[in-house]
Amino acid sequence: MSPYPARGGADQLVVFDGVQKSYDGETLVVRDLNLVVRRGEFLTLLGPSGSGKTTTLMMLGGFERPTAGHIRLDGKPVEALPPEKRDIGFVFQNYALFPHMSVAENVAFPLRYRGVKGAEARDRVARALAMVRLEGFDSRKPTQLSGGQQQRVALARALVFQPKLVLMDEPLGALDKQLRERMQIEIKHLQQTLGITIVFVTHDQSEALTMSDRVAVFHDGVLQQLATPRDLYDEPGNAFVAGFVGENNLLPCTVAEGGAAMVHGARVAGVLPAPLPIGAAAVLAIRPERIGFAEAGVPCVVTEAFFLGDHTRVEVASAALGGASLTVKLPPSAAIPPPGAPAWLDLPQAHCRIIAP
Repeated sequence: MSPYPARGGADQLVVFDGVQKSYDGETLVVRDLNLVVRRGEFLTLLGPSGSGKTTTLMMLGGFERPTAGHIRLDGKPVEALPPEKRDIGFVFQNYALFPHMSVAENVAFPLRYRGVKGAEARDRVARALAMVRLEGFDSRKPTQLSGGQQQRVALARALVFQPKLVLMDEPLGALDKQLRERMQIEIKHLQQTLGITIVFVTHDQSEALTMSDRVAVFHDGVLQQLATPRDLYDEPGNAFVAGFVGENNLLPCTVAEGGAAMVHGARVAGVLPAPLPIGAAAVLAIRPERIGFAEAGVPCVVTEAFFLGDHTRVEVASAALGGASLTVKLPPSAAIPPPGAPAWLDLPQAHCRIIAP
């Protein structure tokens, strides 16, 4: 299935149509964005700092207005609506909890704006806290909670009024690695169980691959690629995506006949995901874990090897490829030539992608 659904479908909850954003009237931080968020999906906006991903989220949430284009939520334009009128829940990196309020009062806060009071409000708060496994924490203050518990309170507050959409801006950035990874799984399971739609912003590639149904990669204000995590990793659309999502060996090359690349005079068979003219400048991309050593292939010399527990990282240099350095990842039990020893690389054609620079 194409990651770009046809316009006008019933499964489309959010549509960005030609959206642009400039803060100074000259520089566009988001350029001609056309993007659909499907109902019930977990969509991640991924990119480095300054790529436009957070600005896109802020426009969807109502904290910024687009300079041009339209944003539709459930078929209705929302560019002029304030955040509280959009039926959207928010989870921010710093949680934005009120320190003087109890957990229950923090979670109930969005209900006050919607006129939900009394027994109904208490019931909704109890259900929201149960969703995030914080039963019995009602009377505690945020300062009495761990970082992970505060994150759960922020999530319960975003879900308590049953919004159409939940936006999350780097919500796990303040957590340590182990807790962050555990929360990734918990949020994903909760999203799947409830069937809610989440738009999630991060600069962490592994986080995006772990949690998302689809990932939208941003760079320099432009949507570079929209795809499932597996397609994004295995079939990057250009050199930026190939280098940003996971680790890749990127070798400058020119396109040769027969679906091959010329790398400093060496012919390497590969795959062209999109047509490129013969002789055009391109990049040959191959993941480190797709390379192996063989009895014949591209000659190289091992320069370094590092045992990292679940794999061994090997650095090689190949005079045949113009002195290029490549990284190879092998199982920890694999036999590795000693540093300085000659070796031969196996570059499988199916995993050598010849892409636009």
